[in-house]
Amino acid sequence: MDLAEIADWVVAFVEANRVWAAPIVFVLAFGESLAFLSLLFPATVMLVGIGALIGAADLPFWPIALAAMAGACLGDAISYWIGWKYGHRLSGVWPFTKQPDLLPRGMRFFERWGTLSVFFGRFFGPVRAAITVVAGTFKMPLAKFAAATLASAPIWAIGLLAPGAFGIKLFFG
Repeated sequence: MDLAEIADWVVAFVEANRVWAAPIVFVLAFGESLAFLSLLFPATVMLVGIGALIGAADLPFWPIALAAMAGACLGDAISYWIGWKYGHRLSGVWPFTKQPDLLPRGMRFFERWGTLSVFFGRFFGPVRAAITVVAGTFKMPLAKFAAATLASAPIWAIGLLAPGAFGIKLFFG
């Protein structure tokens, strides 16, 4: 089963089981934000599809958007903790052994942008997988990390869900 088939299945499941929309979006956002899982779990397409479903099926926007924000923040927090706990030893662990430039690229991005790297990293797929781990590795102060994550998660979640949710209503509503 390829990514398109999985995305179609998830969106169809949410359409048939509306009550599961927020929990599924939470899991998708969590998987997309968790350092190692995000490389296997490209949920962006599914989140955009669910955004369109919000508009087409008249699902409640804010509970689903809040679930996406919470999932993203939890995924970031766990990734940060992994970086804090294991640090540079992670370069010898999958996926960094399969993509050896991923961690150094995240480190360069972090060294250049500091706290802003966590904020901006959420919006750049290739960096998103590593930047929260790098922030933990470099022992970024937790308050700065939390501020950057809490500021970027709502923009990211709304940016993925709102075009479909409100675009459908605007053009077809």
